[in-house]
Amino acid sequence: MLKLYTSPGSCALATHIALEEAGATFELVRVNFAANAQRSPEYLAVNPKGRVPALVTEHGILTETPALLLYVAQLFPAAGLAPTEPFALARLQSFNSYLCSTVHVAHAHGGRGARWSDDAATQAAMKAKVPGNMRDCFALIEREMFAGPWVLGERFSVADPYLFTLEGWLARDEVDIAEFPRIAAHHKAMQARPAVQRALAALA
Repeated sequence: MLKLYTSPGSCALATHIALEEAGATFELVRVNFAANAQRSPEYLAVNPKGRVPALVTEHGILTETPALLLYVAQLFPAAGLAPTEPFALARLQSFNSYLCSTVHVAHAHGGRGARWSDDAATQAAMKAKVPGNMRDCFALIEREMFAGPWVLGERFSVADPYLFTLEGWLARDEVDIAEFPRIAAHHKAMQARPAVQRALAALA
């Protein structure tokens, strides 16, 4: 059986929602970041990166959200969570890669500045840039990358749980989601999906 390691408020929520959407049977394991459990020898044996998500499969352990989302989509093809046509699938991967490599990193400069600098003033400067950087990222998504009503248009995909997860970080980054009407509508539509409600309830 699949086993997903997660932590409330983390990007692991995207994979959790995807598993719920796919109708997968899986075990959910919380990693207590407040107790620094992600750095424990037990968890580092699962994921030496010391981060979530990590997904235990029958073939081995997978990490990194874009990879996990594609794996879930391909493991459960009947759920229709990713296109199979090459260009459409590449668009999906392009979108998820942007969330992973740019938007998530912009957010992380707020609470994880020590990853990039040991200097307190530099960390404070990075944190001060977070609202502006996140606003720029979501303005680009709203204007250029989001087809609507779902990320790829009429078809729901694993890009939608990922976007929903990062949308949920905007408030803590001091950005009002209402600045982006299409993104705000997407967030509301996601909240109405039973799979999202189950995932959120499991971490409440």
